[in-house]
Amino acid sequence: MFQALFEKLNNHSIVLILYLIIFIILEIIIYLKKYKSLFIHIIQVAAECLFVILLMQFIDTIKVKLGLSFIPTSFINFMILIFISIILIKKSFLLINRLEKYQVTRGNNPTSAHIIARVIKVFVFFSIILIFGQQFGLSISGLMAFGGFGSIIIGMAGKEVISNFLSGIILYFDRPFNNGDWISSPDKNIAGTVIEIGWRMTKILTFDHRPLYVPNSLFSSITIENNSHMTHRRVDFSLRLRYQDTDKISPIIEDIRALLKQDPNIDTEQTLLVYFNEVTDSSLNIMVYCFTKTVVWAEWLAAQQNIYFNIINIIKSHDAELAYPTQNIYLDK
Repeated sequence: MFQALFEKLNNHSIVLILYLIIFIILEIIIYLKKYKSLFIHIIQVAAECLFVILLMQFIDTIKVKLGLSFIPTSFINFMILIFISIILIKKSFLLINRLEKYQVTRGNNPTSAHIIARVIKVFVFFSIILIFGQQFGLSISGLMAFGGFGSIIIGMAGKEVISNFLSGIILYFDRPFNNGDWISSPDKNIAGTVIEIGWRMTKILTFDHRPLYVPNSLFSSITIENNSHMTHRRVDFSLRLRYQDTDKISPIIEDIRALLKQDPNIDTEQTLLVYFNEVTDSSLNIMVYCFTKTVVWAEWLAAQQNIYFNIINIIKSHDAELAYPTQNIYLDK
């Protein structure tokens, strides 16, 4: 009996070892040559599935010859399907990831590509589970019935999780922001760059480089400002002049207005205001209000700085001075 067993095992062992060697050589060639075609991936999947089948047949032969009745054949068949399912899911996910990267490199929206890839992954996963589940008597109608009952239980136990998941889907269709956008909320202490919009939460990198994880359901109840979609940046400040320079305010305003209209960094088609608008206890205030063409923060700061320097020169050219808080005290003799 043992001699026949060894002969049988030797035959299977030789086939298994030869196939394993060929499989390893094939994987090395694919890795070194960087083959990425769909046909190569199909060959890899077929080779891996065939290896699983040969390995399980080898184990089944040992079981039969040694009389190991505690290992049923159905269990071996079950393991074959499990491993094949894992191989198919893994390879499908790799192909979906490649498709996602390809869409991004073509200039498509990264957020859309990411969400679509996740939806396809979920569809592929459950499709494979349903297909192979039928081999073990799992009917689709039974799974649907269980799913209906299970959804009630899950809905009661994971209300917040489901709320965040549905909010994530709404975020995808509404598109208030995408990956890479700079967002902020006047309602909550939220400000930073969107790194990832997940199923349950959104990851935001704050300006001090700290990751902030926000539940998706929160975005349905707060106001979000998408600063990455701004078309201009605003320059808004007040000049405080002395009371001694009252007669110089009008020409100073005219010079500042002419300066802004000639500044190449200022968009003159937007609102441009320079007016004497306030009288305080210690100063006469001039409002300066305009918009720059750039939305880049550093460029906006440079343009605003240039405006400040030029306005200071205008004030000096009229022999005027900026005011600072003062108070006069009169004493009776």
